[in-house]
Amino acid sequence: MRIGEVAAASGVTTKALRFYEERGLLPYADRSTNGYRDYPEETISRIEFIRRSQVAGLALAEILDILRIRDAGNAPCGHVRDQLSVHLKNLDQQIAELTALRESVAGFYESAAAGDPDQCNAERICSYL
Repeated sequence: MRIGEVAAASGVTTKALRFYEERGLLPYADRSTNGYRDYPEETISRIEFIRRSQVAGLALAEILDILRIRDAGNAPCGHVRDQLSVHLKNLDQQIAELTALRESVAGFYESAAAGDPDQCNAERICSYL
């Protein structure tokens, strides 16, 4: 398949395909006699995996590690499970931090909403914070 066909079938741009190839996420495509890239059919399922992995929050370096395990002939599912576990823990921590930040900002906002800007103390720069 030519690069345009793969792009159309997988929903990514030709630029993205070249980028994936440069980063090692896609094997370098064979070249036809006229110099066009000639991708095998399985390229589409690989791109779909890359996109699903990105949606799951995995970085390209993590995806590359997974693909290398697969390309070595091993099932990467245990590795993927471990990566997802790390991401879940990080997300939970970020959510907790954002929840605490929201509560703090809400408290400042309540003070500001009830306050009178004309009564602000210039020495404190702004009494709401």
